[in-house]
Amino acid sequence: MLAALLGWSQATFAFKVEVEGSDFKVTREVDGGLQTVKLKGPAIVTVDLRLNEPRYASLPNIMKAKKKPIDEKAPDAYGVDLSPRLEILKTSEPPGRKAGVKVGSVADLVSKLKNEAGVL
Repeated sequence: MLAALLGWSQATFAFKVEVEGSDFKVTREVDGGLQTVKLKGPAIVTVDLRLNEPRYASLPNIMKAKKKPIDEKAPDAYGVDLSPRLEILKTSEPPGRKAGVKVGSVADLVSKLKNEAGVL
C-alpha cells in the first residue's frame, strides 16, 4: 500500500538485494525457484528473515539504554499529517445466530439433515 501511495516500485520477500547506481536488483524465492527483479529507485523492498542475522544487545548496553532519556516529539515536528483519510459511512452488527437443536440419536440427525436442511 505504501508503494502504491508513493508511486514507487516494490519487491517483496527479498533474500538478496544488490544496488546498481539508483536501481536495485532483488532476488527472491518463489515456488518454482529463484526470481530476480530489477527495480528503479526509489523503491519499497520487504525482506525475508534470512537476509540478515539479528544483532543481540549485550547486558551492559541494555543497562546503558535504560538510563538514556527519551525525547518526545509531536508528529508535526516530522511533517506528518494525522488527519483521517477514510470516512466511515455505516457500521452494523451481523444478524444473530439461531439457537441450535439437540437430537436424540444419529438417525434423528440424518433425517433432519435430509428433510429440513436439504443437505443430504
